[in-house]
Formats: sequence, C-alpha cells, structure tokens
Amino acid sequence: MAFALNSYPVLFRAKYSGETWKEEYLEKPHKTAEEETAMPDSERQKLENSRNLFGDMPLVNYTTQYGLGCFEGLKALPQKNGGLAIFRPDRNAARFYKSMKGLFMPPFPEETFVRACVETVRRNAELGFRPYYKKEWEKDSFMTADSVYIRPFTYAEGGIGVNICREPWVMVICTPVSSYFSGGNSDAVVSGRIRATPKGTGWIKACSNYVIAALAKHEAADAGYMECVFLDAVYRKYVEEGSSCNIFFYLKSGELVTPELGDTILPGITRSSIIELARDRGIKVSERKIDIDEAMEETKECFVSGTAAGATPIASLTNQGKKAVFNGGKTGEFTAYIRDALKGIQYGTLPDSKGWMVGAT
Repeated sequence: MAFALNSYPVLFRAKYSGETWKEEYLEKPHKTAEEETAMPDSERQKLENSRNLFGDMPLVNYTTQYGLGCFEGLKALPQKNGGLAIFRPDRNAARFYKSMKGLFMPPFPEETFVRACVETVRRNAELGFRPYYKKEWEKDSFMTADSVYIRPFTYAEGGIGVNICREPWVMVICTPVSSYFSGGNSDAVVSGRIRATPKGTGWIKACSNYVIAALAKHEAADAGYMECVFLDAVYRKYVEEGSSCNIFFYLKSGELVTPELGDTILPGITRSSIIELARDRGIKVSERKIDIDEAMEETKECFVSGTAAGATPIASLTNQGKKAVFNGGKTGEFTAYIRDALKGIQYGTLPDSKGWMVGAT
C-alpha cells in the first residue's frame, strides 16, 4: 500500500484570522469502512477523490504557486491491546510550530496540534476507518505492518504575487499506510543534486524542499536503487540526508554517527529517538560531519530513519561508480536491534518507559 490518496472521511481544519484560530472537524462523504472496501476500484476512487475537494479554499495562492507551506508526518499505530497510539506527537507539534515561524506564518499552537491529531484519529476510528493489530506483523519486525498516517499541513490564503502567508489554514488528514520501501532492494546511491543550501529552508519541513528529493529519488529508482543520498552544497563531500529521511552510519569502531543538525538538515523525530535508544544501550553516538569517503570505508552498518522509513537498513552505497557494501548486504545486528526496539515501543510489544506513545482510542 505505502502512501495512497485514500484519506479517511474525518479531517481537522483551522483558519487563522487576526489573532485567533477558528477550528472545525469536517466529515466528508463516506460509506462504512466495510462497504468501501467492497466497492469496485473505480467507484471507491471517485468517493475518495471527493474527500480531497474543498470549494471554499482558493486554488491560486502562495502554496500552489510558490510552494510556500510546510507539513508534518506522524503515525497512529495499532496496539496489541486493541487501541491506537500516536508516536511522539508533541515533537511533531514543536517542529511544526518552528517550521511555520521560520516561514513567517503565525505559528500553530502545539497543544492544539496534538489535540487535533488525536481527535481526528479517534473520530475516524469510531467510524471504522482504522487498522487492527495482527500477530503476523511480528514475524518481520513490523516492517510490513499497517498504521494510520497523519498529515498536518498548511495552506495559504489567496494570492498570486510572491509574498508570505499571513492567514493560513492548518489541515490534519489521515490515510492508511504500510511499508514505505518496497522489499528486495535496499541499495542507495549518492545524488548529484543539492537538497538544501546554507541559509535556506533545509531545517524546515517545507513543501518546496521535497521537489529536489522527488526528482533525485526518481533518478535513483530509474538506475535501480531504493534510495538516494545527498551531500552538502558547499564542499560536496559531507553526507547530509536521504531523499526523505535522516541517515546513520554504525562504524567499525563501534561509534554511531549521524550528520550534525544545522540549517540544511531536518531534525527528525525518529532520528532523535534512535539516538536516545542507542545511548541507552551504551553506544557512543556522535552528531558530526561525516564525509562520503569515511562513510563508505569505515561503516559496518548503515540505515535511514524517518516516520515512514522507521529504521530501514541500507545494503550498499554507491558514489561515482564506487560501491561500498555494508555487513555483506544483510541487516546488521545493531540495525536490527534499533529497528526492533523502535517498532516494539510503537506497536506496544515492548514497554513504553519513555512515555513516547499517546493514546488516540
């Protein structure tokens, strides 16, 4: 399934006007979850498309014309006890606040963000639009497990000249999602493109940032790779990110390295969680610059991290025709530990001693 535009019927919308946010929950046309599943594909697609239409929102605005907007991605995960719980929504709320502020928008209150995500998931679940825990997911460490993907995003007021957004909408929608990366290929290649430049918006989860990422990932896929990796814009030698994920290198020395945060790297919520889990295990974790030569020559295991990716192993990395294979092309012991610890907490098979999960049902 991965990502698909088959959003659940209930969504949240807030509009900024003056100094206040006007909030509402909208219930778009739908049948029961079971009836929709049984519908012919063409009919179901029409129904799902109708949920994505909003006649009272301007088509021509600073978002559609210039990509001036930001978004978040987080998940509500089926729990072994039958409920749904959201992974660290407070951290997404804080990043969303900073992103909007960085784009000179009035920032959305963090507590409202969390409440909107929880309530939107809950209302959809009450209508039957939700996944349920399956024991079989444990066999592959939840790599193919289902979850609810929550997408909060901004949408600008009408405008055609280059300008900032002063009266945005904030929307929260939910869609079903499964594994992000397809199985069978976990090779990566260094892209010749530049994702972000100093003094730019790389640290913001801005819509415009993902144009280059989409192009680079498409080029990588055409060349037979699962993922692409970006180098820095200035020296063209320091590793920064994947197409839509942070990256980690577990070195032969036992040090876990991930590129240090700055104005060109997105501060991932999964990234910070992995750093905490690794340190809990006594692993030396360094947030520092790592050049492509060190990454390829000294790495024992490599993986990427993100809301969609979780902790996904990278079997090899190719740069300018030179290929480095990590751990014989197989998932390493440390990568597996991080993946299993993270997924176990998220799906409720391991204790949530850190209080990361927020119940939605």
